[in-house]
Amino acid sequence: MPGRCMGLTRRRLLRVAASLPLACAGWAAAAPDHASARRRMLDAIARLTSQTVESTGVETIDPAVMAAIDRVLRHEFVPEDLRSSAYANRPLPIGHGQTISQPYIVALMTHLLGVESGARVLEIGTGSGYQAAVLAELDTQVHTIEIVGPLAREASERLSRLGYEGVRTRLGDGYYGWPQAAPFDAIIVTAAAAHVPPPLVDQLASDGVLVIPVGEPFAVQSLLLARKRENGDVSVRQILPVRFVPLTGGH
Repeated sequence: MPGRCMGLTRRRLLRVAASLPLACAGWAAAAPDHASARRRMLDAIARLTSQTVESTGVETIDPAVMAAIDRVLRHEFVPEDLRSSAYANRPLPIGHGQTISQPYIVALMTHLLGVESGARVLEIGTGSGYQAAVLAELDTQVHTIEIVGPLAREASERLSRLGYEGVRTRLGDGYYGWPQAAPFDAIIVTAAAAHVPPPLVDQLASDGVLVIPVGEPFAVQSLLLARKRENGDVSVRQILPVRFVPLTGGH
């Protein structure tokens, strides 16, 4: 597909450019060593995965997921004054009371989706666009919804600028999903809901997977893995205690 090849080439060029020295007023200033920071981030993800295996059952993150995370320029998805912390293994504020998730949690949730190339994926809570970029690097068809207007607009512009033109973005209440684009092979929710939203279950394809934090706002929640069987029944497994900002909307 020519469009995808062009997008991948553009992303690779952007990543190379980010590692080049910067010249200004006749003197050279070295750019931040984001490549080394990314490697340290990947090491931190691997260590925490090993430390949480008894809870999650995940011994190692899928190498394809780790490679996708390595390819995404995370510093482009955080406020400029926080770029020096972009690759730290912790969540960071992105404005409007929202955060970009801890890299380990991004890796774990993406791993749990188990998506393959070409899968249709719905993300609830675009935020800065980072999780959508990771999913796009896995060659999936990404649809992402954000309820905060400024974040939705900024994420859409950012994803396009960084070469992720194939990601479909939408401003709206994620509780109700994106029925016009359903069914989805996987749905990932990056904000905590009080319960598993029925519209999202309805929009899952047969044998589809939903990964979602469920629990009270601003408290410890449970990361759940739900799978929709061929007969429509849903099995749910608790993965790990987490803490996410609440899912907001008219529901």
